[in-house]
Amino acid sequence: MQTVVLGTSGTTPQDVIDVARHGARVELSTEAVHALAAARAVIDALAAKPEPVYGVSTGFGALATRHISHELRAQLQRNIVRSHAAGMGPRVEREVVRALMFLRLKTVASGHTGVRPEVAQTMADVLNAGITPVVHEYGSLGCSGDLAPLSHCALALMGEGDAEGPDGVLKPAGELLAAHGIAPVELKEKEGLALLNGTDGMLGMLVMALADLDTLYKSADITAALSLEALLGTEKVLEPELHAIRPHPGQAAAAANMLAVLKGSGLTGHALAGEAPRVQDAYSVRCAPQVAGAGRDTMAHARLVAERELAAAVDNPVVLSDGRVASNGNFHGAPVAYVLDFLAIAAADLGSIAERRTDRLLDKNRSHGLPPFLAEDAGVDSGLMIAQYTQAALVSEMKRLAVPASADSIPSSAMQEDHVSMGWSAARKLRTAIGNLNRIIAVELYAATRGIELREGLTPAPASQAAIDALRAAGVEGPGPDRFLAPDLAAADTFVREGKLLAAVEPVTGPLA
Repeated sequence: MQTVVLGTSGTTPQDVIDVARHGARVELSTEAVHALAAARAVIDALAAKPEPVYGVSTGFGALATRHISHELRAQLQRNIVRSHAAGMGPRVEREVVRALMFLRLKTVASGHTGVRPEVAQTMADVLNAGITPVVHEYGSLGCSGDLAPLSHCALALMGEGDAEGPDGVLKPAGELLAAHGIAPVELKEKEGLALLNGTDGMLGMLVMALADLDTLYKSADITAALSLEALLGTEKVLEPELHAIRPHPGQAAAAANMLAVLKGSGLTGHALAGEAPRVQDAYSVRCAPQVAGAGRDTMAHARLVAERELAAAVDNPVVLSDGRVASNGNFHGAPVAYVLDFLAIAAADLGSIAERRTDRLLDKNRSHGLPPFLAEDAGVDSGLMIAQYTQAALVSEMKRLAVPASADSIPSSAMQEDHVSMGWSAARKLRTAIGNLNRIIAVELYAATRGIELREGLTPAPASQAAIDALRAAGVEGPGPDRFLAPDLAAADTFVREGKLLAAVEPVTGPLA
């Protein structure tokens, strides 16, 4: 099994994916253990002094004015975890919780939180045992970080609450810890606060979203190229010289991908008998690289933000390298929340343009010779009429999901936390949007491949044929009389989501950008 070693300087997107989705083991480097011990010594020294220090010997948030005596401090740390584990609603996905736990451990390992090495090791042990605390959909305002979700994870470290074992069975967390030989932690000064105070949930979902969108944007370039072929469009608008004079890198990459897919096509630029020559294709075809390219450039900015956050130590207060313990506002989720919302906007537009191409394929007045709704016997057969309805409904929902969460704020903690990021909400709706986008692209794939196969006597590009062959081999049927359509669409959705469309095309085109 792959192992990810955490040091003091953050982690990488691939490490997050490996731990969250593939169950990679987590280890603490010797450097991290030493940094943890050094920071803890600072906290222990402050805890012994009579002067109050926020998070060490005071209450929290609006209750920070109370100085807490030595004998109540362990109770204080337990209480903050228990009281903050106040999430509601459905459970979030296992991969999200694993990313959340791993990224909190990443900050702890930085040596800026004052958490003891043994607590950090327990966090790694829980991940490695495949124990996944129950975290709920609702409870985070994205400031101070993802408090409720992280609290549910910290609760499991204490042996309280519920968790899912590696077998997928839900049990009391204390039972699961005992079954794997893990002793529950007894939190000391500052440790409860340090386990709760970060942007780890929204960041983990951002990292996974970027990985998913990378596949989806390449897949959308492929389906756009297939639709162009099915509509007998022209590939001349994809020439690199045209995109060089508007030098957006994402646009150039999308055009190059489409051109690679279309290489050797016998359908592009084909004029039907009796049809006036087409000077230009519709915007949904001609402007596909511009829309997909803008989304790619948005992703590039989001990656930059994610990489910075992955290198960060997000906690309040923090132990600085000079030994000071200082309060800050680094837990505010605005940087992450903004890009999560930006990505939802871009994804909605990519889904919208894909749906417009599908609609064009189905309309006999605009499809340049294809049968109505790509039906076998139009009138007796409805063809893909309602598949496009489903796609349109998904696009409509994506437009609603594109409304930014980060433009909102709601005061909390008796107005101490009077401006919040709503980053967790931005991340949750982006995950829904990505699932919808995958389905939208799958419907375009289904329609475009059928349209190409209905162009009898014309030969598609080798890459297009490879996509069609792989889709048919996956059990998604081609043209014919009406049949129960939902299983075909579900299979096409899985085909795209699992990267099989890319896997079919790239051996012909080479790696797509």
